[in-house]
Amino acid sequence: MAVTLKDVAERAGVSRSAVSRTFTEGASVSDKTRRKVEKAADELGYSPNALASSLTTGRTKLIGLVSNNFHNPIFLEVFDLFTRGLQDRGLRPLLVNLSHEVEPANSVRMLRQYSVDGVIVASSTLPPSFAKAFRDAGVPVVHSFGRRASMPEVHVVGIDNQECGRMAAQTLIDRGYTRVSFLGGPERATSTQDRLIGFMDVMQGHPGMTVSHSFASDYSFDAGRAEMIRLLTSDPGEAYFCGDDVLSIGALSAVKDAGLSVPGDIGIIGLNDMEMAGWENINLTTIRQPIGEIINSSIELVVATVDKPDRTPEARLFPCRIVERGTLRPPVRKVSP
Repeated sequence: MAVTLKDVAERAGVSRSAVSRTFTEGASVSDKTRRKVEKAADELGYSPNALASSLTTGRTKLIGLVSNNFHNPIFLEVFDLFTRGLQDRGLRPLLVNLSHEVEPANSVRMLRQYSVDGVIVASSTLPPSFAKAFRDAGVPVVHSFGRRASMPEVHVVGIDNQECGRMAAQTLIDRGYTRVSFLGGPERATSTQDRLIGFMDVMQGHPGMTVSHSFASDYSFDAGRAEMIRLLTSDPGEAYFCGDDVLSIGALSAVKDAGLSVPGDIGIIGLNDMEMAGWENINLTTIRQPIGEIINSSIELVVATVDKPDRTPEARLFPCRIVERGTLRPPVRKVSP
């Protein structure tokens, strides 16, 4: 038989309400009573029922974690950091897979049924309106890896994707490439759109460059490989900014299978700096997205919003940096006059 709250109260010689207060965060109980209850609970092997506690506090400590790209290995790192970060704060992650979902109504309905305290939408492809649907339903929400906005309608934590596009473009220019291309993820994805805008913004200031762009069907290895195979059948560029590391790795695979070398024949730069990018057989030059900092800030912000639901939405953006490895040729040395 499971040990009950009544059993603990009898062993400790206190009332059942005293036991309940001991295990209710923020409830008033004397140090003497707390010690007696905790000792009795330890002796009996008692653990408080989380669902029962939520009836008392009005908080389930459940945080919905919503994402839509389980095919991208970067999200193994994202989910690992998110779940551990939430659990370290005494919260319970509820993971929702939206791989085939484009409308928020079902997700909002599901998470409200579970009475989550808050929601983190972890996606760089879903539009701002998706996260806003949770706020409109009265659910505290943070959009991690969301689209930059000067006046966001929900809390956004992420990077400036346009700036990343500009960084990639300038990096290719500094290495002397003159025929370059952007190989993005799905065209509808906000991250793809913004990375392309930044990339083209810099390239337009260099009229001597030949620039093209194309899109993969998904942020995945197979999609990146398939698109690069298609590009290699015509007149490929000298270098590609692949708008994601997993696309880059798929593209690398296609280039090498075609008997070409990287960076000898074609240069590639990615974005994210996922763990796999640093593997010796990949050695990808990329733009590092500070995923750990974004996740910690997202958790901090969703907790603060649960405590204060009318908190004014804010955007927290983290800077990115180039990680030099082996898939681009060295920068061109500038000769002094």
